[in-house]
Amino acid sequence: MSSSPTASGSVQEQIQKSNQLLSAIRQEISKVIVGQEELVQRLLCGLLANGHLLLEGVPGLAKTLVVKTLAQTLQASFQRIQFTPDLLPADLIGTQIFNPKEGTFQVRRGPIFTHILLGDEINRAPAKVQSALLEAMQERQVTLGEKSHGLPNPFLVLATQNPIEQEGTYPLPEAQVDRFLFKLKVNYPNFSEERIILERMTQREIPRAQPAVQPEEILQMQTVATQIYVDDKVKNYILNLIFATRQPENFHLKDLKPWIAYGASPRATLHLTQAAKAYALLSGRAYVTPEDIKSIGMDVLRHRILTSYEAEAENITSEAILQKLFDTIEVP
Repeated sequence: MSSSPTASGSVQEQIQKSNQLLSAIRQEISKVIVGQEELVQRLLCGLLANGHLLLEGVPGLAKTLVVKTLAQTLQASFQRIQFTPDLLPADLIGTQIFNPKEGTFQVRRGPIFTHILLGDEINRAPAKVQSALLEAMQERQVTLGEKSHGLPNPFLVLATQNPIEQEGTYPLPEAQVDRFLFKLKVNYPNFSEERIILERMTQREIPRAQPAVQPEEILQMQTVATQIYVDDKVKNYILNLIFATRQPENFHLKDLKPWIAYGASPRATLHLTQAAKAYALLSGRAYVTPEDIKSIGMDVLRHRILTSYEAEAENITSEAILQKLFDTIEVP
């Protein structure tokens, strides 16, 4: 790629200020969360890109704890919903209650009216509850009766799910899965990290993160992220990756066509660009590089490709398909 553009002084100053705030958030999170640097980075990336995140991992990997800790550092309102098979849409978004004295309906808002919503074990709720999230996640509003109610800004859904246990779970609708900016795989800590966890979490007083930024500062950082420069060649690289999931035969990847039932949607193009801008800001840069795309591309796209029955029979995952794309598509 050609030489990177020079950011104007004001933008560069905003980037530096944003990184100071992000460093403060990281420092507070590290008081509670051991290791998981990539997970924390992706959480901050989602925060900057104003995108929802889906965290997948076996029980006991601190998925819930890291979300709660992030909320503590942001000094933002936080609600946790334990998704269960008997959960109703009204339990999430609220309902209208009739007032017989006045003869009118009054709105009782649900826990979704918050800055950060933790959907714990989101795949345990049936489709009717999942569908209640669609409007909130995409349009950041909720319709109760005939009136729409705006959600707080910022509004982020951070959901967790367990990939092992299938009994009593429901597959998430594709329309909802596509609304998540990232699908993150949470892995086990290494030996030294788990030793620190053992020492830290078995004491009488468990560490707690302190507020580091205000919601208004989050909005300012999100604005800075939108100003990150994306070169035309990088935009074309993003489009080539997306179109290769739909028409692999046009990109010398004819052997992938039988494995892909449906490719990534235009929302994936937007999310990949927004995530790359946020990643560049986290790196202190005012421009996006192809390496940024490759670094976050797997987390943005892994849940957007529907594999075919043939792929499932051959144990070919969307990650394997994407890796082939990243290895083959020419980098500018």
